[in-house]
Amino acid sequence: MTSADKLFARAVDVMPGGNTRSTLFVEPHPPYAVAGAGAFVVDSAGHRTIDCNNNYTALIHGHADPEILAAASDAAAKGTAFGLPTSYEVDMAELLSARTGMQKWRFCNSGTEAVMMLIRGARAHTGRDLVVRFDGSYHGTYDGVVSPGASGVPAGVADASIVLPQDDVEALDAAMQALGDRVAVVLLDLMPNRAGLRPVSSEFASAARRLTHEHGALLAIDEVITFRLGGGGLHQTYEITPDLVSLGKVIGGGFPVGAVGGRADVLDAFSPLGDGPVAWGGTFSANPVTMAAGLTAIRRYDESDIAVLNAKGDGLRGRLVDAGLAVNGRGSLLRLVVEDAKTTWWRLYEAGVLAGTNGLLALSTVMTDEDVDLIANRVISALDGA
Repeated sequence: MTSADKLFARAVDVMPGGNTRSTLFVEPHPPYAVAGAGAFVVDSAGHRTIDCNNNYTALIHGHADPEILAAASDAAAKGTAFGLPTSYEVDMAELLSARTGMQKWRFCNSGTEAVMMLIRGARAHTGRDLVVRFDGSYHGTYDGVVSPGASGVPAGVADASIVLPQDDVEALDAAMQALGDRVAVVLLDLMPNRAGLRPVSSEFASAARRLTHEHGALLAIDEVITFRLGGGGLHQTYEITPDLVSLGKVIGGGFPVGAVGGRADVLDAFSPLGDGPVAWGGTFSANPVTMAAGLTAIRRYDESDIAVLNAKGDGLRGRLVDAGLAVNGRGSLLRLVVEDAKTTWWRLYEAGVLAGTNGLLALSTVMTDEDVDLIANRVISALDGA
């Protein structure tokens, strides 16, 4: 029995299916990580892989970055969490405001929680209930944004949203004409991973902005994954200004994080200074360790860094396509289009590439040109003839 087999045998005794994160499971069971350094991860069997998963896009600077660890350690040494706010969250809100143009911010502990907060705020601001979202887009595990009819979700929750086809201007227009006066928010991911990491058209993004304006609804862009693609997120590339955005992953520097940014009048739904109707706590929201690590990570990821990393991703995508593989995505995010995700994952892993279980590849700034060449060679070799 291997070390991973032994760990899994213990895990199934105390966790359902031996699992806590559904996205990490691959049959018969996944390997277990022991350590990560830079662009590489070692598992319990000593197998070393180049990490193109990066905790599902979160680790923009790879593993165990010394500067990020030092910032987190310094903050932790002064206290890991308080029953008071700290200057770190003010610094982070100022930084994100400058990057995105979103006026106000609130912090939480995951992308899922950010979407929950975003929807609550949109409903409070508009006085409406209905959420419009799009088939195949993943916005976390909150009941209100999972697939209609999902097990464990009450029918009444599913009825509070309408799910439309991706990138279909006519379907969105028809829905808004029929229901626009009931819509609180249109929730849009401009390049949804679960839907194949295909960027939506500029026409569709512009239509979403126009139609929400026309019907008094809010437009929210989920940038939990796509924020890494531009200085202020992917929405700036589309030249649209949303009313709300949700962030997570890269802004935490490797620690749990979520954030909602938006127009001041919309975010004031959470303000305790006026008539804000929404009270939203969170024991570890904006904790100093996460904020310190995230500030360090984002300050070191400016426009020039983004351009370099996106160019590496575009170059890698080009090499894989030239080799006959189907690859979607943009910049530093790639998605291998495959029929058998499980077989593909294991082929890549055995070849020394850690990917997402759905074929997602996410690059990090610590990867050198030689590392990207290594990724290309290993992926092509592993999937040749697949």
